[in-house]
Amino acid sequence: MEFGRWRDGMVHALEGGLWLHRFRLRGEPWAHLVSSDQPLLILAGERLGMRLEWVQYKPLKFPPTGQRVEAWHWDLRGTYLERALALAAPKR
Repeated sequence: MEFGRWRDGMVHALEGGLWLHRFRLRGEPWAHLVSSDQPLLILAGERLGMRLEWVQYKPLKFPPTGQRVEAWHWDLRGTYLERALALAAPKR
């Protein structure tokens, strides 16, 4: 799922949802697929054709409390980003 506001996406991801966070790196479109629910994130990555060794662990601050929460993400670009965008829920 995509969100118009970064905070909303972060809260969603750290409450166990999947957040597709788009950004640009050196002019190229990228996205992070983020969640605190590792099994759900891995399942989504498998659906996109990602390799398990590409998943990254990074604790993130939960916006309402400032507490760090265990979280994981995939870096998406190119074909993987296109697949994720085709499967993403409409932006909220």
